[in-house]
Amino acid sequence: MLTDAISQFVSGPISPIPLVEDPFETLETWLEDARARGQYAEPTAMCLATATPDGRPSVRIVLCKDFDRAECSLTFFTNYESRKGRELAENPHAAAVFYWPHAERQARVAGFVERLPDAQSDAYFKTRPLLSQIGAVVSPQSRVIHGRSGLLTAAARLLATSRVDRGISRPAHWGGYRLRATEVELWSACIGRLHQRVRWSRADPTCAPWTRDRLAP
Repeated sequence: MLTDAISQFVSGPISPIPLVEDPFETLETWLEDARARGQYAEPTAMCLATATPDGRPSVRIVLCKDFDRAECSLTFFTNYESRKGRELAENPHAAAVFYWPHAERQARVAGFVERLPDAQSDAYFKTRPLLSQIGAVVSPQSRVIHGRSGLLTAAARLLATSRVDRGISRPAHWGGYRLRATEVELWSACIGRLHQRVRWSRADPTCAPWTRDRLAP
């Protein structure tokens, strides 16, 4: 009876989490798998949580624009004067989570956040579509506005004077951030909600080795 009961928890489709030294090795594999599926409009979409110095959190969806396995870091771009930008200026810590329903997997990444060098933000900004460049220039992100007409008028004026072949310059209030991981947790669903959870952690996001622990679901 007991053996039969246990077999129900292990008979389903289980994808073991590799107990590797570097969690970004597996995270990279999971990201590539999500891209290859072709069912996600944005396979690198992640929930990004920031907080004020007194611990009041906020969370939103952003796109992970660069995945650096060598540095164990994620890159995203935004308005420096947005809510997340203001919170990161005062409390440079953040946490992100990816979720891929097709494989019933999620990955959590937390750590220190730093601004990218201007040259790197400039280079990425040039790759954005013209309308996205214009949106970044004219939008006072996260600020109170009195309707959309002002935004649309400003965008239309800038579009009328812009050259599609050259784009526009990156505004000083917009750029990239790098999230340097100090903690990574990989999660894989299992029957009976006895999910797999493995956490890697380290004190120094630049050179310290990872410590690995298996967590109860």
